[in-house]
Amino acid sequence: MKSWNRTKFTELLGIEYPIIQGPFGGGLSSVELTAMVSNTGGLGSFGGQPFSADELVETAHAIRSQTSKPFNINLWVEDRDPELIEFDASSFHRWKNQFQPYFEELKLPFPELPLDLGPRFEDQIEAIFEIRPSVFSFVYGIPSSDILEKCRKLGIRTIGAATNVEEAIALENAGVDAIVATGFEAGGHRVSFLRKPEESLMGTMSLIPQVTDAVQVPVIAAGGIADARGIKASLILGASGVQMGTAFLATRQSNASKEHKELLFKSNGVDTTLTRVFSGRLARGLKNKLTDGLAGKNSILAPYPLQGKLMGKLKNPDLSEKINQAFRSSWAGQSVSLLKHKDAAVLFSSLIREMGEFS
Repeated sequence: MKSWNRTKFTELLGIEYPIIQGPFGGGLSSVELTAMVSNTGGLGSFGGQPFSADELVETAHAIRSQTSKPFNINLWVEDRDPELIEFDASSFHRWKNQFQPYFEELKLPFPELPLDLGPRFEDQIEAIFEIRPSVFSFVYGIPSSDILEKCRKLGIRTIGAATNVEEAIALENAGVDAIVATGFEAGGHRVSFLRKPEESLMGTMSLIPQVTDAVQVPVIAAGGIADARGIKASLILGASGVQMGTAFLATRQSNASKEHKELLFKSNGVDTTLTRVFSGRLARGLKNKLTDGLAGKNSILAPYPLQGKLMGKLKNPDLSEKINQAFRSSWAGQSVSLLKHKDAAVLFSSLIREMGEFS
């Protein structure tokens, strides 16, 4: 009888367990966590979205200094909203009128334009070719056929993210090696690219069998998976692996703040919400002063990534982290109340033990 951990995905990468640690954007990933998960037999991931090509190369060297096992670097393909060109001085004035009270409350100067919008995908991808990670995963679209072909020639496996069947089919047709099918329970950004994310809010347990029926490549389940029960259910529904984000984000090895982690262990699913407030793109995180105060006011938000760059200024280092956290994103999935472990090694070993206990 085939063991639960021998799947198309583990065979594809030559890893022991079909468990991916979710790649966290916004600087929440860490070298330590990525290497630890890979060393334990899963696939450690590093969210490269905010980093320059040079920083990505340095990060890869750091990861390789701690593991010889496969690891994943994740990037965002569509890294600028087209609406940016329409965000003019009058748009910024409306934004300022809405957000100025929050800056005043935190005793902060109001940011001025222009702001550095961060690295571009076309520059970051050159680092992927130099790094040659075992896996290059991506969200918000599909890289060009030239990029995917170069990855194949360099021996880099590619994984794209889908929020509906249509996107999964498009990814398979483009020639990716595997697909992350992510349900709307997941923490962080809703990575839809063929429809508006509000039109692709499918639950994980509904999405997985539909995607596995539609494509031939290995499918990885993501969204609301926080323990062995979620892994078991995903495999029964046809997935070849799972991607777990919030459970690993809550551990000491992630780069999330102490306050963020404490909030995760105090929260439950109804404490999360889908919001565009923090980045300009729809994402799931814990409710706070901003999500409540700006609910329904998407029209005044700046496009991605400008909204996030402006919101990044909303922190006063002279005030407590607890006060600042009321104005900042705390990404979390709907299964946050299932969190038990504050150490990633303990979390991983418990998942393996519990999977072995299923009959």
